[in-house]
This record gives sequence, C-alpha cells and structure tokens, in this order.
Amino acid sequence: MDPRSGSAGALAGLKVVDLSRVLGGPYCTMILADHGANVIKVEPPQGDETRQWGPPFAVRADGSRDASYFLGVNRNKRAIALDISLPAGREVLLRLLEDADVLVENFKTGTMEKWQLGYSQTLEARFPRLIHCRVSGFGADGPLGGLPGYDAVVQAMSGLMSINGEVDRGAVRLATPMVDLATGMYSAIAVLMALQERTRSGRGQFVDMTLYDCATALLHPQAANYLLSGIRPVPLGNAHPNVAPYDKWSTRNGEIFIAIGNDRQFRILVELLGQPQLAADARFSSNADRLAHRDELRAALNQAFAQADGHELAERLLRAGAPAGVVLPIDEALASPQAQVRAMVVQTDDIRGVGTPIKLSRTPAQMRCAPPVFARDGDAILRESGFSAEEIAQLKRAGVLREGRAKPPAR
Repeated sequence: MDPRSGSAGALAGLKVVDLSRVLGGPYCTMILADHGANVIKVEPPQGDETRQWGPPFAVRADGSRDASYFLGVNRNKRAIALDISLPAGREVLLRLLEDADVLVENFKTGTMEKWQLGYSQTLEARFPRLIHCRVSGFGADGPLGGLPGYDAVVQAMSGLMSINGEVDRGAVRLATPMVDLATGMYSAIAVLMALQERTRSGRGQFVDMTLYDCATALLHPQAANYLLSGIRPVPLGNAHPNVAPYDKWSTRNGEIFIAIGNDRQFRILVELLGQPQLAADARFSSNADRLAHRDELRAALNQAFAQADGHELAERLLRAGAPAGVVLPIDEALASPQAQVRAMVVQTDDIRGVGTPIKLSRTPAQMRCAPPVFARDGDAILRESGFSAEEIAQLKRAGVLREGRAKPPAR
C-alpha cells in the first residue's frame, strides 16, 4: 500500500454502497476501497456497533471516540448515517443506488425484503446492473435459514473449532475471527467475479454469502482427509495431520515453528541440528514413516532443538530451503524489518493499521483517508447524488439524515 502513489487504484470508478456493519461485510468493502472503489458506508443512527467495541479507543478530530476494532476494517471509506427503517430513508438509499455498481449488506435475512428492498423483489428490475452482495449467517434456506450467525458460534457448528487446540483439552476457538475475515475475503472475490461477468452480459446479480458456507470451505485438509478415509479428525495442537515434522519447538532462546514438507527438507533439518543419522533411520525415511512415528521423532529432536539458538537456526533453515520461523508476539511481528519493507503497517492521519497484502505493480492500493468519523460525509454524498440543500435540510429535520450518533436501542 503506497500512500504516495499517483494511481487511482484498480477499482477506480466503482461505486459501492455499504450497508454492512461489524466485520465480514466491512472487511469486504475495505478490500475494494483500498484499491480505489468509492465506498459509501451507510450507518444506522447509532452507528456501526464496532465503533464502541473497545478499549482501545482513538479520539477523533471532532472529539468522538472510535474503537480499534472499527478502525481496523473501515479505512478509505466515506460515511453517512441514514435511518433506513423510515420510508424516507429508504428513498434516499434508492437514490444512492441509481449509479451504484455494488450493494453490500449484512442485515438479518428477510430485513431488506421487509423494507421492500429485496433483490428479486425490487432491486433487480430497478437497477439491472447492480451487484447485490448479502452476507448472512446461514442464508435464507435450510433448517437454519434466516437465523443470525456469529463468528465463534459458526466456528463451533462448522467443525473448525473441533480441530483447533490439543486433543486432551477439547475444542478451542480460533483467536482471530477467521470466519468473519474469510467471509469478507470470499465476498470481495465474489463481487469481482460478478462484475467481470457483467462486462459480458451487462447484467448484475445477487451474491449470496454466508458465514457457515465460508467456514466449511476452510476445513482443508481435515475435511478432505475425512471424506477420503471416513476417520473423524481430531485436534493436533501445532502438529499437522498430513506432514511431519510440522510443529512448534522450544529452543534455548524462544520458540520456532518447523514446517517440513518433503524428505529433502528433512535432511536439511537434521543436518543443521547435528543429527544427520536420523535421515537414514527407517522410522523417519519418508513422510508416511515420520507420521507413523511422530512421537519418536519428537523425542529424538527435542534435545537438539533445546540446545539451539532459535533465531539463528530458523534463519539458517529458511535460507537452506527448509521452512522455519521464530514464533513472534504481535508487537515484534509488526515491527519486523520484513513487515516494514512490505508496508504491512500503514498510517493515515493519526490512525495506524495493517496494510493490504494485495500488491499490484501499476495500480497499487492507497491510503486515501482514515476510517471515517461518524456521519462526516453525509452532506457531500447526498449532493453528489443530486440532493438540493433544502432536501438535505429537510432530511435532517425529519431525523432521516443523522449528524450525531444516537443511543443504541435498548435490548
């Protein structure tokens, strides 16, 4: 991500109306925004709830506070606050969609239809080129159709949680909200596919994305193993179900992770550990043998690892072609020279964030603006859509267009 680039971005000229909140939808639209799409974040009167998911909080230019959770997935967007539960708010939304390419929303299934804004019900006929991407928990069909979905709950229901952790401790939630993030990434891919197809057909379409489907798609290789063998996968901690040695090891100055994928890499490993005879041991001569004797292999290598300088060993292994890396805490990982060179920490105004992993040579991503202050761009967005000053003032008087954040509704 190059803040100095003159590129408008690979998606310049694309207009995205983003009704989504929390994580999956906003992560999708941030990917699009980083690469030049004009993303209009339409928030409810109380705002995206993740603005309050802190501490930590950043104090914004207007004195308001936004949590890091919100800041991490909403850069490069402009914000407007509309009450689309009101008929007048829905009319404003329809005007915003008149020249939009993409609509992203993650309301509970059926909400858009209740408001007469469903794709097949209204939007397809009125905006035939529109890509409507819905992110939901389970979709509209099946026994769970229409029910809300949440990252950790879907981790549990999809099987992801059952393969994470140690076999004697029970299922463990993945610490990062992998289901939400993966759904955001899959959704961005799906939107771009639909846009590519539109160049041929001239028609938009409905994109049905669910947390449940995306979580299930992440079950590799355990699902593939089960579908072939019929054996239920179990958690292996840091070990790999199909490859060995592929695990975390303790050294005299920290932990390293080794990911040996073939016999050549295994020979490199044992030679650098001063245990070359292990490569000729019949128990360890092939990956299948090493898997069958996983515990013996660990016992044979433990002392050699414990005596090694982990940082030096990891670099020597990596440079020799055997995958290895030091286990770093997040502060050290973000401060590493590699992260800095690859621009994986970026800053706009007073907000730092994680950079984009998508590196394009001619049209790189840009940090055009920090995550938006609540409702900051409402007037400008409406003027661009042809609203007069009097219309905007009337929308404010009617409580449709918000300038200050409303209190969250009582639960």
